[in-house]
Amino acid sequence: MSDPQAMTAAAPPARITTLESLREHLQWAIELEHATLPPYLCALYSLDPARNPEAVRAVGSVFAEEMLHLALAANLLNAVGGRPRLDVPEMLPPHPRRLPHGDRSLRLSLVPFGAEAIETFLRIERPAPPGAPAEADGYETIGQFYDAIEKGLRRLCDRLGERAVFCGDPARQVTSAHFRNSAGRLIAVTGLASALDALKEIVEQGEGTARGEVWDGDRDVFHPERDEVAHYYRFQELKLGRRYRRGDTPESGPTGEAISVDFEGVHPMRRDPRRADHAPGSAVRAAQEEFDHTYCAVLHLLDEAFNGTPSMLAVAIGSMYALKAQAQALMRMPDEDGMTAGPTFEYVPPGERGWRAGEGRRIVVLRDGPYVVYGGIPLRRKSKIVSADNDALTWKTGEDLPTEDVYALCRCGHSGSKPFCDGTHAVIGFDGTEAAPLRPYKELQHVHDGVGISAQRVGELCIHAAFCIGRTRPIAAMLADTDDSDVRSDIMGRIDHCPSGSYSYALERGGETIEADLPAAVSVLAEEDGLASALWVTGEVPVHRADGLPQETRNRVTLCRCGRSANKPLCDGTHREIGFRDERTP
Repeated sequence: MSDPQAMTAAAPPARITTLESLREHLQWAIELEHATLPPYLCALYSLDPARNPEAVRAVGSVFAEEMLHLALAANLLNAVGGRPRLDVPEMLPPHPRRLPHGDRSLRLSLVPFGAEAIETFLRIERPAPPGAPAEADGYETIGQFYDAIEKGLRRLCDRLGERAVFCGDPARQVTSAHFRNSAGRLIAVTGLASALDALKEIVEQGEGTARGEVWDGDRDVFHPERDEVAHYYRFQELKLGRRYRRGDTPESGPTGEAISVDFEGVHPMRRDPRRADHAPGSAVRAAQEEFDHTYCAVLHLLDEAFNGTPSMLAVAIGSMYALKAQAQALMRMPDEDGMTAGPTFEYVPPGERGWRAGEGRRIVVLRDGPYVVYGGIPLRRKSKIVSADNDALTWKTGEDLPTEDVYALCRCGHSGSKPFCDGTHAVIGFDGTEAAPLRPYKELQHVHDGVGISAQRVGELCIHAAFCIGRTRPIAAMLADTDDSDVRSDIMGRIDHCPSGSYSYALERGGETIEADLPAAVSVLAEEDGLASALWVTGEVPVHRADGLPQETRNRVTLCRCGRSANKPLCDGTHREIGFRDERTP
């Protein structure tokens, strides 16, 4: 009787022979590229930039390129008709953890920058030895894993035909228009040639332009006068304290200028921190929970970006800037035994995320970021029509703006592609702290009665659109003459045009509020003289605040988009004071 273990050992390595198997392995590639991110981020955030500028540049550039590889893997999966999955618990198993489907002896931990971190990174990025076989599962090196994917792609194209293999929707490809944070190329995958280019880009940035070369084919993003070395050799430079120069080989090691690495200039973060190590309600636990919520928001945005909304990639990248501040704050919090706390990278289920509450049509306010609009809500322009004397008369509906089912609208006022978000909020350090009143409209309203009408007003919601002022006198003064039905009708019309719903009315005090029949829509408002105004949300679309507190859902709401309201996320009319316009911001 044969030995099953011997049979297993003699079995040929797994091969990619079906389109479904190819999709499965490309999802593994996404999981693989993502698995490197938490360890790299912990090392990066633990560094003191003043004492370790070279290490910050090296680790930061590798992280940016791993993000590029993640996007390339998603493009590959989309090109062959798959669906990238990122916002799932499998993306964030507890640390220490394995590299997905890789060498079982390699364990990834969350540790600060230092000798252990460098050795782990060298194991991750290790080039495949000459003649190493392709390995579709249990791979020893990442290059061997991608070799197996390449071979599978070629076999399937030979057998099924290129068109049958590359059956995905080209509109799902993310391109350099969405990702500009790397020296590498973000390739749209539309066929075998572009797929092979994408695989080559991933492997060369990791282990060199050819096995036996230290260079990755790009220019150094921080030193454009120099060629860039691949990831493995960047970590060798940090380990050996010297830079590679032309003529150096893997055998010679780096022989160029010295690099200063201060291994003491690092926050002593606790190894593999966990939320459960700290009491609920403690400062460290609260900060770790905040970090995990933000990181899962990034995963969610990446999931949206790779599943039909490529423009969300810039929003996801922008949200990563918040991670840096949160992680560095954790690393300044004292922990036991002279260590500091650190980020935990634990998965938060969607139902526990205040920023993603509910389903269907809704608007989510991201912390210090944009408004994310879900459910295919129409986006259009509306401009105010005024008289010769600049009296507000009505709103004119303009063109619909093309959107995807999910889209992000600028909240900081500085996007170069208004009204859409382009990630600028992260670069300028936008503070989107919310301060709008949470008490319901009925508790805040002031009521003024007339004949056959009861006008209700909440001053805190006013954006000074001026429909309540009129040509001669304001609504408050007109109520005395509402025994005249024409005056009463005029008041009703003006209130219907109030975009924020600061004014509303009933037919009698305490009666049912009468609202205009407004569609579910977001309108980009423009006032007189080309002045840009608020975002007018109509049709009882819920707005979910970043702080998780309940914002009352109303038939009409105006959201700030100049970034300067003292009533965020609601507009307070500051755009008029600062002369806010839609011109591109440098």
